[in-house]
Amino acid sequence: MGTAENAELVRRGYGAFNSGDMATLSEIFAEDAVWHVAGSGVLSGTKQGRDAILAYFGELGARTQGSFQANVQDIVGGENHTVAIQQTHAEGNGKTMDLATVVAFVVRDGKIAEGREFFEDTAKADDFWT
Repeated sequence: MGTAENAELVRRGYGAFNSGDMATLSEIFAEDAVWHVAGSGVLSGTKQGRDAILAYFGELGARTQGSFQANVQDIVGGENHTVAIQQTHAEGNGKTMDLATVVAFVVRDGKIAEGREFFEDTAKADDFWT
């Protein structure tokens, strides 16, 4: 796959994520994919494998009563990485999170093999989930 195809795969993933389409997400993530979440909060750390990543995504929705949205602003494709710039918005437990976020993806053999999630203010992101 080339840079345009990688960017389109990531864009498709965002559409599936925001609509709760776990079947499509399962299809586009490699079985051995890894997802890294910056910070030291309760949801931070590394998720090993597609099932763990999908469980993490489900947790984001459950903890925010379905309000969690990753609104894509831009996707930039490269030879080795595809980077998504998004605005993350969620509400839960009387708190609101509205943070710029960047996710660096690695696409391998037409599937998302890795994601690294970075927030503009990691402390605010960590605090939101407490």
